[in-house]
Amino acid sequence: MSMQKAISLFSGAGGCSLGFHNAGYEIIYATDINRHAVNTYKKNFPNTLCEQHNIVDIDFTALLRRLELEKGELDIIIGGPPCQGFSTAGLRFWDDPRNELLKHYVRALETIRPKWFLMENVEGLLTADKGTYLYEISQAFIKLGYKIRIDKVYAQEYGVPQRRKRVFIIGNQIGADFELPPTKHHASGAIFRKADFTLMEAVQMLPQAASVPNEFVKYTKPASSHWERMIRGTAVSITDHFAPPLSEIQMARIKALRQGQTMKDLPKALQHNSFTRRAKRRVMDGIPTEKRGGAPSGLKRLFSDEPSLTITGAATRELIHPLENRPLTIRECARLQTFPDDFQFTGTASQKIQQIGNAIPPALAQVFALHIKQKYAFNKSINQEKGKLLGFTLTKANAMSPALQKTYQKLLSLQNPYIQPSLFG
Repeated sequence: MSMQKAISLFSGAGGCSLGFHNAGYEIIYATDINRHAVNTYKKNFPNTLCEQHNIVDIDFTALLRRLELEKGELDIIIGGPPCQGFSTAGLRFWDDPRNELLKHYVRALETIRPKWFLMENVEGLLTADKGTYLYEISQAFIKLGYKIRIDKVYAQEYGVPQRRKRVFIIGNQIGADFELPPTKHHASGAIFRKADFTLMEAVQMLPQAASVPNEFVKYTKPASSHWERMIRGTAVSITDHFAPPLSEIQMARIKALRQGQTMKDLPKALQHNSFTRRAKRRVMDGIPTEKRGGAPSGLKRLFSDEPSLTITGAATRELIHPLENRPLTIRECARLQTFPDDFQFTGTASQKIQQIGNAIPPALAQVFALHIKQKYAFNKSINQEKGKLLGFTLTKANAMSPALQKTYQKLLSLQNPYIQPSLFG
């Protein structure tokens, strides 16, 4: 039986591709605009054709010919366009240049007509432009004939040792009225901060961090759990596990932080100047207190018995190890994103952590890849049913913010069969 074929758009370093590869898919093509991400992808996926392109410049009809595919033959497109800003004031949605990447993502679906697509984006997509952004892109997918679901996904419920909330839009043209995969881990408490799989469980078997960059560090303990055996992959030693030297003031700040504390909990003498400036500006700007929020927290000492906070491109500067007086290393961040230790990143330290922070966790992608593959057929041809919004989950909280309520009302209107959606306005 042949493997399901996938194309990865906005592939980044390959987190989503790795998850689908591990689920038995063949990634036949990948593309991203970032040179360093493409180099990382090529290093880890030597059998996949990966090219550096701006999606605006890709001729998808020509790409189908190069890949020897017919329209409607591809099984799935994975990956999604990054958000470029959401406001559409004074412009029709599809004419706003900030929505250009999304427009060309829809063009890719229209030209290739994959049986499925999986698009991931940041949580802000849910409330962007008072719900208009999500409404418009949902209309576009429905107009193309896709049955879609829109869901906020909590990665810690699917085996990722990290509190990471993302929006998944999944669609198919084979007539499947599908549901999300069942969760694998129990998450509870305020903002689902408690979960079965914790930060320390993910990183505690790593050796001591190196004191010089680019050093290969050998494991000092045998793998004693399924997670540890899986995450080590084929590696016998690891790279990017380096703790840079800290200045006297940096070390003083870190030593003063207990688990769960942030920059605002430090004595004023230890708070960074940029933190105090931003805190003061937020107080003096005249915005009502309930809308202003707090100052950016800067450093954060993580809890050892909880999933990590979200891994971003700033993680190695801001997230402090629960038990050691240092920030997380690049390799620790990669593990918390569920990249195996034998996955190699290219570029500078800042470029590597940016690639890691931007990625879809491979373990999360694998759960969705297996769910689609095992529960819903790929061998069906595209049907002639109309597109439809099957359902949506905007939050798991007991209450909904006013911003989410606006999105909720807009999406409800899409389930009205009398709506005649337009693709680009």
